[in-house]
Amino acid sequence: MSSIKIECVTKDGCRIGESPVWDEKESALLFVDITGRKVCRWSSVTKQVQAIPVVSSPNIQSPCTAPFCVGSVVIIVVRGCHQTWRSAHSCPLKLHSLLWLCPGTMAEETRPAVLERHQGSLYTLFSDLSVVKHFDQVDISNGLDWSLDHKTFYYIDSLSYSVDAFDYDLQTGKIGNRRSVYRLEKEESIPDGMCIDTEGKLWVACYDGGRVIRLDPETGKRLQTVKLPADKTTSCCFGGKDYSEMYVTSAIDGMDEEWLSRQPQAGRIFKITGLGVKGIPPYPFAG
Repeated sequence: MSSIKIECVTKDGCRIGESPVWDEKESALLFVDITGRKVCRWSSVTKQVQAIPVVSSPNIQSPCTAPFCVGSVVIIVVRGCHQTWRSAHSCPLKLHSLLWLCPGTMAEETRPAVLERHQGSLYTLFSDLSVVKHFDQVDISNGLDWSLDHKTFYYIDSLSYSVDAFDYDLQTGKIGNRRSVYRLEKEESIPDGMCIDTEGKLWVACYDGGRVIRLDPETGKRLQTVKLPADKTTSCCFGGKDYSEMYVTSAIDGMDEEWLSRQPQAGRIFKITGLGVKGIPPYPFAG
C-alpha cells in the first residue's frame, strides 16, 4: 500500500462542511456549509474557495444521489434562491431551489446530531422531477451510493449506526430487501457521508470519530481506517485527475473553544493521497 498523506487544502473552516462532489471539467471540489448557508467551490488550480450564500440550509446532491447535469449542479434547499456563478471558462453553474424535494429528509437539529427522532423520509427524484417516497421514520439521511453493477443501493440513516443495503432496480428505481452490512463500533461513532471505490468497497466518514473507514459490504468487515486531525468528519468523495485523491469535509458546530484549540483545522477540507485505490466519477443527473 502507498504511503498515506493527509493535507488540509482550505484556509477557513465550515460550520458544517458537507456533500463534496468532484467537478472533473473544472478540476474543482464542490461542497456546502450547511449551517453557514453557503455553496462553495475549491479550485485545485488556484487553491481558492468561491462561495455563494443561500437563504436556507443547502445540500448538494453528491455522486451517491443525483449530481451534475451538463454545466449545472442540483442544490437541494428547503426554501431558497436561484443564483449563478461563472467559472473560469464562462460556463454558468446553476443553483436550483427545489421546495421540499429532497432525496433524504430529517428534522431540524437543535444542536449537532440532536433532533426530534424519526421525522425524515427517503425519496427518489426522477429525471422528470417527479418524486416517490420509499419510506419514512428516518432520523438523519446521510450516505448514499450504489454498487458498481447498480444492483445494490447503500444507505446510511446516521443514528441507526449502521450502513444498510437494498436490492435496487436500475430501470424503475425501486428498492427492497433492506439489511445491515456494517454496524459501527463505539470509537467509530456516527456514520455520515459515504462513497465507493473502483473495487466496490465503501468509504464512510465517521462524525465525532475523526476518521474515514473502508468497508467490504460483502463480508461486513472493516478493511482500513484513516484518522484525520478533526473529530467531526462529515463526508468524503474521490477526485483529482485520475480519482486517486480523497476529499473529506468536516465541521466545527458543537465544538467549544478548548476543543477548537486542540483541533485548529476543524471544519476545513482535507485531501488524502496514497490510499492505493481510486474512486469513480459522479453519476450524471438526467433531469
